[in-house]
Amino acid sequence: MTTFTSEDLDRIIEMAWEDRTPFEAIEFQFGLSEPQVIALMRQQMKTSSFKLWRKRVSGRQTKHAATCRSNRFRASCHK
Repeated sequence: MTTFTSEDLDRIIEMAWEDRTPFEAIEFQFGLSEPQVIALMRQQMKTSSFKLWRKRVSGRQTKHAATCRSNRFRASCHK
């Protein structure tokens, strides 16, 4: 996995927590696939926080651009 600055890590975690930011946006900006984001979150968070996050994002349509109908945060190059 790529080495990120503390600011990058903070932003990745923030984007992963946001309900309307799809994993594809994180991959586009930071080059991390969904499994890599999950691994990073597992590494950076307390176990209880990670489990809470996984419960929230599992199956959430807005975390996957292909299943999300919203264009609110999507750049034209992501359509």
